[in-house]
Amino acid sequence: MQSIMLALAFAGAAQPNLPTASSDDESAQAPVASQAADDVGQGQDETPATDPYPREAIGEGQVVGRLASTRWTEDWRAMADQAKRDDFLDRLKFLPLSDDGEVYLTLSGEIRVRSDFLTNTGLVERPTERRDRLRVIGGADLHLGPNVRLFAEIAHGGLDGRNLTTQQTNFKNDLVVQQAFAEVSGDIAGLEAGARYGRQEFLDGSALLIGSRDFNTIRFVVNGLRTWVRGSRVRAGLFDFEFTELGAGGTSDDRSDDDTRFSGVNLGFVLPTDMFGGSKLYFDPFIWRLRQNDLTWGPQIADDRRLYTGARLWGSAGPITVDWNANYQSGSFGDRDISAWQVFLSQTYRLGEDRTAPSVGLRFDYGSGGNGTSGTGTLRTATTPYGINAPFGYQITMTPTNLLAVTPGFNFQAFKNFSVNLEYQLSYRPEETDAVYRPINRPYVGTDQVSGHKVADMIRMQTRWNITPRLFMGTRTEYTIVRNVLTRAGYADSFFATAWLSYRF
Repeated sequence: MQSIMLALAFAGAAQPNLPTASSDDESAQAPVASQAADDVGQGQDETPATDPYPREAIGEGQVVGRLASTRWTEDWRAMADQAKRDDFLDRLKFLPLSDDGEVYLTLSGEIRVRSDFLTNTGLVERPTERRDRLRVIGGADLHLGPNVRLFAEIAHGGLDGRNLTTQQTNFKNDLVVQQAFAEVSGDIAGLEAGARYGRQEFLDGSALLIGSRDFNTIRFVVNGLRTWVRGSRVRAGLFDFEFTELGAGGTSDDRSDDDTRFSGVNLGFVLPTDMFGGSKLYFDPFIWRLRQNDLTWGPQIADDRRLYTGARLWGSAGPITVDWNANYQSGSFGDRDISAWQVFLSQTYRLGEDRTAPSVGLRFDYGSGGNGTSGTGTLRTATTPYGINAPFGYQITMTPTNLLAVTPGFNFQAFKNFSVNLEYQLSYRPEETDAVYRPINRPYVGTDQVSGHKVADMIRMQTRWNITPRLFMGTRTEYTIVRNVLTRAGYADSFFATAWLSYRF
């Protein structure tokens, strides 16, 4: 607790003057409260094409103002002008290492303190749990001229509390190399081209399919190669990654996991801006392949070879914001075929002309199920490569496998820089003979043996307060009411609440 109190004191003492950033990155990407494409700021643009592809749509996470969740997407070259620096920390954003300023270093960091309060963790009757968590991140971005960069980031995760049910390495970790990569980019025949190799965050797709999992203390990263070519209205990318297996000690026990391989092709198209009387919409088809050795589905352990074929349509048209995703999953699990679907449809409507006006939203989320616990027949359980699960349950109680969720929501700004999002989620299982699932393909024991489709109702609230441009606070509260399926299998209602304070520079 002493380390947490020191971090709070350091964060609270800072009062810089920078553009406002979002609070918890995972909450900023939650579908009902998602920001329109025109709310996103400009990212790193070392070697732009004559008319570059829109920076908010290149699959590198959101940048609002100048601060971003993925820190290497930020562009701090303006800090070369001393007149634009507001405090001593601005000096760290542009440290010239050559006379012409073409070689320079950008330093970044984050301190986040977070406390979670849970009753009946995992929907099982047990003593109340409290998790006190600390995240400390330090990063360095070295630019060797306009075409080469090296980026490294280390992180520490601290965990304390009462009646702890988890000691996972993405919550508690002494020290980890969170990212470390080299990048080469340039302008080729009017096209922006590049390659990035090493440990990195890869976010080129819906956060429900591939996300940083910012709810964790140590964020989700992959190891390998990403390449891209971008014109003004079309882009294409290839990638080939292995996941990261984290140890619990220092930096030497984290390795690239040979048992998982994620590769594929991403395309992107800017749709005509005169559609629907004026819009900013993007269409992103993709084909991905995920290989996971020794995966468990019910009683069977086998190699899972899964091919994702799908597309995403997202962006804004006037007061309407949409994020629509669909994918079909084929392949094999051992000697069994895979045939599964996922559909995620999110839409919001802004109730006013001002960009801070209240908005109403509706999410429809579907992940197929079938034969996940039987051990026989075609496997119809849908799964994501590594998407975020918080939108389906703040306690991480649900995942889009054998799930149908309908979630109306309302978002409003209570006062300047303080927003509130309210949701009511109704959850069902489409396939009655299969289980209800939590993340990592884990079934709720006994749910495949009881009848019914109604799983749970969830009442939730999320707040985001930008105290200063570098300091922000967030809260999440959720009450889960178990319904027919979970009740018959012996599970209980639960309450979850969390609050965090994050300081970035």
